[in-house]
Amino acid sequence: MRLFRSKEILGIAEEALEFALEASKETHPNEYMGFLRGEDARRVGLDESGTVITDVLIIPGTKSDPVSATVDSNMVPNDFRVVGSVHSHPNGVLRPSDADLDTFGQGQVHLILGHPYRRSDWRAFDQEGSPTTLDVLDVDLPDPEDFFDFDESDLGLDEEEFDR
Repeated sequence: MRLFRSKEILGIAEEALEFALEASKETHPNEYMGFLRGEDARRVGLDESGTVITDVLIIPGTKSDPVSATVDSNMVPNDFRVVGSVHSHPNGVLRPSDADLDTFGQGQVHLILGHPYRRSDWRAFDQEGSPTTLDVLDVDLPDPEDFFDFDESDLGLDEEEFDR
């Protein structure tokens, strides 16, 4: 793990965007909500410094209806690779509401996906709710099985501490 890595968001993996759009369709007419996780650009085959959004995290216990989605904050993982949020607007409006702006404080980029959830039915916003551009990237995502491929060294514990 790099001590100093670029925090610049270079874009979103095409597969991650497609997943979010499909999840929004499945949840419709209720709102969909998740968090965006980023990966170092070099890990997905890019030869530049920065972060690529590669995953959409689904949070257990999320409650939604046609006008809102609420995440149980106790269920949000303490994941340093979370770079923002994604949620749908079943009414198709592609701009943040006042309630959305209240949640945009954490994370660098926030996506709103609007009905009918086609490839063109989404927008990206910064922390203040201003529109921003986010490229859709055709990158090689890490193998999903690698997500669970860790040992005690990844936890920062030596073997003796791990055995306690």
